[in-house]
Amino acid sequence: MFTPDPVRRPREQVEKQLRDAIVTGVFKRGDRLPSEATLAQEFQVARSTVREALQSLAADGLVTKTPGVGGGSFVQNIDHESLRNVITGSLETILKIGALTIDEVTAVRRTLEIPAARLAAENRTDEQAAEMRALITRQNELVDDPERGDGDPELFDIGPSIYNLIGEATGNRLLGSFVSAVSRVAIGVYLQELRAGEAEKARALTSVLVEAIAAGDADAAEATMTSLLTIDETTSAPTS
Repeated sequence: MFTPDPVRRPREQVEKQLRDAIVTGVFKRGDRLPSEATLAQEFQVARSTVREALQSLAADGLVTKTPGVGGGSFVQNIDHESLRNVITGSLETILKIGALTIDEVTAVRRTLEIPAARLAAENRTDEQAAEMRALITRQNELVDDPERGDGDPELFDIGPSIYNLIGEATGNRLLGSFVSAVSRVAIGVYLQELRAGEAEKARALTSVLVEAIAAGDADAAEATMTSLLTIDETTSAPTS
């Protein structure tokens, strides 16, 4: 099935041919790839070279490695959701090691999320609008519950869930993947820094945003998203 390619470096030829086989459907979701030993023999390379290629494919979300008896490298689902997961994981890592600043992420959010809010208002389905409103209702219940509080884990998950729906509602799966991934990482950072008054204002604006999208009011959705991002920018700005 696979043949050596003398033009490429060993790891590159293994990775490229495996990637092509996955993308073109030679290997489908859930399929187990040949063993490292088999691939090494077919490509005429060392097993360590095959292992490096498989690690690269795993980092890109194309395969997952399962240890133990019956384990191996299995093809992952390849769609916009897997893209979102890869972006989320990579962005979290890059922020943690300081290779990007939160200000840079916020600038990208403005580029993505303001037009996304408009598109969501124009293209959202009734089901998506209902889901967003249900999340706002649950958010209000948690805030009003004296036994919960701003640090409640469920409350932290609501914001990213709303942005995930906004991304889906745009009707553009690629844009939706980026909006969902970037906002999921960034919102977690902002929520840790927001003061009580800012958190309350952000929640109120999120409710207004959802209602604008549900009502199909693109102008209001765009303006409200801009206001929300302004709060985030203020929160992430360094203090003197």
